Amino acid sequence: MILSQLTAYLAEQKRAALIDISHHLGADPEALRMMLTLLERKGRVRKLPGGTVCPGGCSRCEPMSVELYEWLGDGTDPHHVQKV
Repeated sequence: MILSQLTAYLAEQKRAALIDISHHLGADPEALRMMLTLLERKGRVRKLPGGTVCPGGCSRCEPMSVELYEWLGDGTDPHHVQKV
């Protein structure tokens, strides 16, 4: 169930920091990281490089310490173009 909540949240947000996902879902960041790795292998999300600015331009955290993920899609939309 949490995997479907995770994918729904990322699909809605488009980009999200691991800590924000953790707070929203009330889940352990390490458990989420494992799920995100699985989704990354399936081509549904990608981990953004360190230093990428948070959605909304927040600058409270050190950019290199923020773990950001971007939703690429679930492959069900034939018009979806995956970003590279």
